[in-house]
Amino acid sequence: MLDCAVRARRRSRLCRCGGRRTADPERSSTRSDRACQAFGVRLAQTGRLLCGVLLTIVVGVACAPQVPAQHDGQDDREQTDQGVGHAGSLPHLRVEVINVLPHDRSSFTQGLEIAGETLYEGTGLRGSSALRAADPLSGSVRHEVRLPAEFFGEGITVTGDRIWQLTWQEGVAFERDRESLRELRRVEYPGEGWGLCFDGRRLVMSDGSDELTFRDPATFAQVGEVSVTREGSPVEELNELECAGGQVWANVWGSDEIMRIDPANGQVTAVVDAEGLLPPEQRAGADVLNGIAAVPGTDEFLITGKNWPSTFRVRFVPGDR
Repeated sequence: MLDCAVRARRRSRLCRCGGRRTADPERSSTRSDRACQAFGVRLAQTGRLLCGVLLTIVVGVACAPQVPAQHDGQDDREQTDQGVGHAGSLPHLRVEVINVLPHDRSSFTQGLEIAGETLYEGTGLRGSSALRAADPLSGSVRHEVRLPAEFFGEGITVTGDRIWQLTWQEGVAFERDRESLRELRRVEYPGEGWGLCFDGRRLVMSDGSDELTFRDPATFAQVGEVSVTREGSPVEELNELECAGGQVWANVWGSDEIMRIDPANGQVTAVVDAEGLLPPEQRAGADVLNGIAAVPGTDEFLITGKNWPSTFRVRFVPGDR
């Protein structure tokens, strides 16, 4: 995204500008803040009593004999099971480049997917958003349709003979005929649209937060959601998505990392480091990494970025860590 926008989220409202995120001042009067303020007042009113109690506890602890801690290791096992255990337990992958393919540098890539013998690409920016059908080897565009100028195109996915295309802040999903790219209908949804993929049963959608929303591929109605965590911590800025092998692969906006996510529980199961994929001499004018398309029948992917001159055919292989 290029311009600032207040983002509708369940947990917080954030403004993003030039890659930097700042807290919305409206959050200062949230329920949790009011609760903390009330708690502070109660502490002040009972300060003397609390100080006396605390002093007694401190003295008692200081004077008590030291007893070595004893346990049977159960706590350690529980921490490991919850993803709080040993550092480095999360698999780290890197990209192994198999081939470099041409990519239209004017394409502000928002969605990428291969279906049959066609590479579909959704592009963004108001006034130039489009959906393209291209040759997956040469990148040559076979057919293209433009969105109305007021729409900022986002993620795409193929479901049978149809294609869904999201919009960023307009709250409208376009359903199109896969062969002709002709618009069939528009469906409204709340909040923002970022990434989209189809797992064979449900649509999986991101909105730039740490939430993935599941939707009915026929009606676009919401049928579920899951929060994404990486070793217990929320992963926000989830962007372009690809469903493959029962997992969801997600670009993280402004990052060179790709997350592999278990959609059943939202846990990140691996992290791909794609740093340095685009050579320094090609970085001028290029925007962030964004675009993942699984190559059917293989363990390979096509990945690219916004305004990148190249698309890379890669494998995700074990990293050095």
